[in-house]
Amino acid sequence: MLEKLESLDAEHAKAVAGGGEKYVDRHHARGKLLPRERIELLVDPGSAFLELSPLAGWGSDFAVGASVVTGIGVIEGVECLITANDPTVKGGASNPWTVKKGFRAAQIAEENGLPTVSLVESGGADLPTQKEIFIPGGKAFRDLTRASARKQPTIALVFGNSTAGGAYIPGMSDYTVMVREQAKVFLGGPPLVKMATGEESDDESLGGAEMHARTSGLADHLAEDEHDAIRIGRRIVARLNRERRGLTPAYTEPDADPDGLLDLVPADLKEPFDPRDVIARVVDGVSRDNAVAFDEFKPLYGSSLVTGWARIHGHPVGILANAQGVLFSEEAQKATQFIQLANQVDTPLLFLHNTTGYMVGADYEQGGIIKHGAMMINAVSNSTVPHLSVIMGASYGAGNYGMNGRAFDPRFLFTWPSAKSAVMGPAQLAGVLSIVARAAAEAKGQDYDEEGDAGMRAYVEQMVEEASLPYALSGMLYDDGVIDPRDTRTVLGICLSVIANKPVVGTDRFGVFRM
Repeated sequence: MLEKLESLDAEHAKAVAGGGEKYVDRHHARGKLLPRERIELLVDPGSAFLELSPLAGWGSDFAVGASVVTGIGVIEGVECLITANDPTVKGGASNPWTVKKGFRAAQIAEENGLPTVSLVESGGADLPTQKEIFIPGGKAFRDLTRASARKQPTIALVFGNSTAGGAYIPGMSDYTVMVREQAKVFLGGPPLVKMATGEESDDESLGGAEMHARTSGLADHLAEDEHDAIRIGRRIVARLNRERRGLTPAYTEPDADPDGLLDLVPADLKEPFDPRDVIARVVDGVSRDNAVAFDEFKPLYGSSLVTGWARIHGHPVGILANAQGVLFSEEAQKATQFIQLANQVDTPLLFLHNTTGYMVGADYEQGGIIKHGAMMINAVSNSTVPHLSVIMGASYGAGNYGMNGRAFDPRFLFTWPSAKSAVMGPAQLAGVLSIVARAAAEAKGQDYDEEGDAGMRAYVEQMVEEASLPYALSGMLYDDGVIDPRDTRTVLGICLSVIANKPVVGTDRFGVFRM
């Protein structure tokens, strides 16, 4: 695991490096701060910043991180969704992965009732890929205006360019701060104006910060420099009159050392491990009134799925954790009942993945595995309490769906470096293709190419293995980040605190459960 974490650190370093040393030095030479430096000054001293989707765009033609930083931080005691363009990467231009990463950030802000603070410095769309950006990109403006309508304030701090469509970010935000002699906000710069109208103009008269503060009125505040803009932004958040619902709950540290999480997941995911060992290192320990850390539900039934109640940083959760990988009918029925109970008592659910999917075979099909698996997926789909997912090991096939994978909109989903996710395991997928090809050859009366079959299987296994690795999945925004297992409790604690900004209300309505 330490080797995997070292590799993960190297991939995260690519995102932090932005456009590289040359462009970082040029940015600093202009007296400007990098996006993470701006965020560090913006959030409360000593508080955590949970960065989201840092590996977005991994494996694509674009820089790791997709030229924008997104995450959750505390500003003047208020949890906020923060986005920051990285101007060292092609001037902060938005590529297709930037757009998708922004959409995910907006979804998190909406679901959890968070104000949004945008740290703006972007040249607009990456023009060579505009066809993948322009049409879907309009959703960003829709999201901003709808957030305002929901009374989730939006704040834009403009440090540099915010041009063309990007001009609508400060234009549609509730509050806008611009930095003197740095911010440039216009629909069309001097060259475009010259081409469109023949008018000669300059940056300041078209879209300078002082012009917008004095003449157009687009700027609500004129900052003297970047530090001043961040100071003003913090004061705006302080005046939002947003108070947390209730006090931060008290909690006790886990009974087992979280460092032990490094040793729990075998290198070979075919080897089972006991998720109770994970749970003991993630949930709160024995409380002062001697309440147990984890109250297991139905421990003797459907033992390949562990379910039960616990607290994480004082927040109540219901936990579903895969034990031996395979989900049988008993596990599916147990999960369905447990999800219903969590909705009855308005308690968030945490799904800990290590599953190869639902069991196959004649006996299991005749026993109703399809309808029982459908019951579990029905319950997951219609549950309205917040869901969190952590993919610890395998997450294959419909097991990914039943355990609340990305398609089922968990509030947050994180993966460990040991995680793998695909329609099935690489060897199984290659084997299925081989059987199908062999049958086709026999049907045609042809000899089967065994050497070609071996090469095909090796190629498919390698391809599926690479596509199912956590970096590839995170690069496509199928999770919210790959995390160190030892940080799982902290990350989940932050997420549960964010979730608590809105009431947790379980449903009393599900679809038809086939019996």
